[in-house]
Amino acid sequence: MTAVTEAVAQEKRRFDFAGFIQRFGTLGIFLALVVAASIWSPSFLTKPNILNVLRQVASGAGIMAVGMLYVILTRGIDLSVGSVASLGCVLSAYFIAFSGYGVATSVALVIVSGAVCGLVTGAFVAYLRLPSFVMSLAMMAIARGLSLIISAGRPIPIGDGGDALADFGSGFFLGLPEPVILMFAVFLAGGVVLNFTRFGRIIKAIGSNEEAVRLSGIAVPRYVLAVYVISGALAAVAGIISTSRTGVGSAQVGVGAELNVIAAVVIGGASLMGGRGGVINTLLGALVMGMIANIMNLAGVPGYHQQVYMGLIIVIAMLIQYSAGSLKR
Repeated sequence: MTAVTEAVAQEKRRFDFAGFIQRFGTLGIFLALVVAASIWSPSFLTKPNILNVLRQVASGAGIMAVGMLYVILTRGIDLSVGSVASLGCVLSAYFIAFSGYGVATSVALVIVSGAVCGLVTGAFVAYLRLPSFVMSLAMMAIARGLSLIISAGRPIPIGDGGDALADFGSGFFLGLPEPVILMFAVFLAGGVVLNFTRFGRIIKAIGSNEEAVRLSGIAVPRYVLAVYVISGALAAVAGIISTSRTGVGSAQVGVGAELNVIAAVVIGGASLMGGRGGVINTLLGALVMGMIANIMNLAGVPGYHQQVYMGLIIVIAMLIQYSAGSLKR
C-alpha cells in the first residue's frame, strides 16, 4: 500500500510539460515575438505602431476570433466569417448612404444580417447535420456574392451621414482607439459567457462528448445553432469596424480573413476536435497574428507572400498542439 501511495505522490509531483505547453504556449509565442520584433525593428514598440497593430487586430481577426472559438469548441468550423464581414462592411455603408437610416439603426440592421447568415449556416449544420465545412463554404460564397451585388463591385462612401461612425473608427478613449476598446469588451464578454455560464459549459461539453450531452437531455442543436449565430453577428461587427476606419463599404474587405481567424484560435491552443480552448489565449493568438503581419510589413514582405507564411504558421501551430496532446496521453 505504501508503494502505491508513493507512486501516486511521484506522479503528482511530475511536471506536466504537455499541459504547461497547452496552457502557456501561446503566451510564450507572444512574448518571444515581442522580443524578436523589438530587436528586428526599433519602431515596433513605438506607441503609434502598437496602436496600429491593435487597430488591425480589432477590424481583422480579433472580434471574429471569439465567434470562431465558440464554433470550434463544438467541433465545427465557420469559413464564412470573412465574407460575412465583407457583407457587413458593404451593408453598413449602403444603409447609411442610400437608405436614410441613422448610424445606430444601420449598425443594428447589419448585426442582424450577420446573425441571419449564421442562423442559416447553423440551421443546416445543427438540424440537417450537414458538415460545417461544406455549409459555411456555401455561405462564404453567398455572402461574398451579395456584397458584390449590393456594392456593384465598387466602394460605397458613407458620406456625411456616417460622421458618427467615422468618429468611432478614429476616436480614442482613455488613450486607446475606440474599436480596440470594443474588441476587448467582446473578449471580456466572451470569456464571462464561456467560463461562468451554463451556455459556455455546455458548448465545451458538446465538443468533448456530444452524445453524452444529448443523452443528458440537453437540446444540442439549439446550442450548435447559437454559436453560428454569434459567429455571424461578430463577423458583421468586424465589417462595421472596417467601414468606420476607412469611411467606405468595400466588398474586398475580409478576403482570406477566415484563414487568419482560424489561425488565431488554433495558435491560442483551441483544439479543432472540439472541447478545448480559452478566450484569453485566443486574444493572444489574434495579437500574435497581428504582430506577425506587422513584422512582415515592417520587413517589406509582399502581401501575397504573407499568405504563404500565414498558412505555414497554422501548420506549425497544429504540430505543436498535436505534439503536446500526444505527450499528455
